[in-house]
Amino acid sequence: MKRLTVLAVAAAMGIAAGTAQAADKVTLQLKWVTQAQFAGYYVAKDKGFYKAENLDVTINPGGPDVAPAQVIAGGGADVVIDWMPSALASREKGVPLVNIAQPFKRSGMMLTCRKETGIRKPEDLRGRTLGVWFFGNEYPFLSWMAKLGIPTDGSANGVKVLKQGFNVDPLLQKQADCISTMTYNEYWQIIEAGIPASDLVVFKYEDQGVATLEDGLYVLEKNLKNPAFVDKMVRFVRASMKGWAWARKHPKEAAMVVLENDASGAQTKEHQIRMMGEINKLTAGSNGALDVADYNRTVKTLMSGGSTPVITKEPTGAWTHMITDKALK
Repeated sequence: MKRLTVLAVAAAMGIAAGTAQAADKVTLQLKWVTQAQFAGYYVAKDKGFYKAENLDVTINPGGPDVAPAQVIAGGGADVVIDWMPSALASREKGVPLVNIAQPFKRSGMMLTCRKETGIRKPEDLRGRTLGVWFFGNEYPFLSWMAKLGIPTDGSANGVKVLKQGFNVDPLLQKQADCISTMTYNEYWQIIEAGIPASDLVVFKYEDQGVATLEDGLYVLEKNLKNPAFVDKMVRFVRASMKGWAWARKHPKEAAMVVLENDASGAQTKEHQIRMMGEINKLTAGSNGALDVADYNRTVKTLMSGGSTPVITKEPTGAWTHMITDKALK
């Protein structure tokens, strides 16, 4: 009887130990398809940084019809990557997203036009057709047009908005005079398609004074009241920022990690290596903690839309340093 008791205790301890060692699951929803834009997260998984934090992380790619706010509101993710304009607009509409970390310091958004259209300055955009991403990606564009006083109703004095997919076909096929591009992706797709930079006119949102924060990490506000969830996010952010640090030091190797995780096979080695270099320019200077001055600038831009601002009032509780204060110490 005594031997059986000892064995039972030993078995129970073994089960408990096994349970204690089970990794905490985290689902991350990307804002876009698998590419170097998200290298830090893929590196963190590939190099075992998440595993070292006892995390089992699933990374779900996005796409042109995927809205991260909708995914997390529907229970499809624990944490999402989103642009702050989309996140703040979602928050005002009832999806209480909170920024817990901000790996990206600068905006990579641009509007790229064919020079042959005669467009040289923003005022020349009137009467033109412009390709714009939707599902939350349209907000920086709308803020810019509002600042310029250019209607987006398709009128002769305004611009016609063409819903743009995740390719550059509208510009190549001359369906649009200008299209939305990122410094690290679509702009180079145009170049690779055979249109030289000398035949393009580019308007960087940073240069137009309407740059807003991109690619932050967001969770639902209610979950931050759960100590276990907070602890899980602290470990997730800590490992993710290690991934980003490694990617900055090893850009080519990081690009290869991304390619290995691209189930679509749509990406090329050359494009991803170049993208990684451009992404490093946008993450430089950030340790992952949100810069409040950058946040305030984004809010000011989104509220300066005249009669149609992206957000109508200054948000409260839309960000926290709770996670990064613990993760980065």
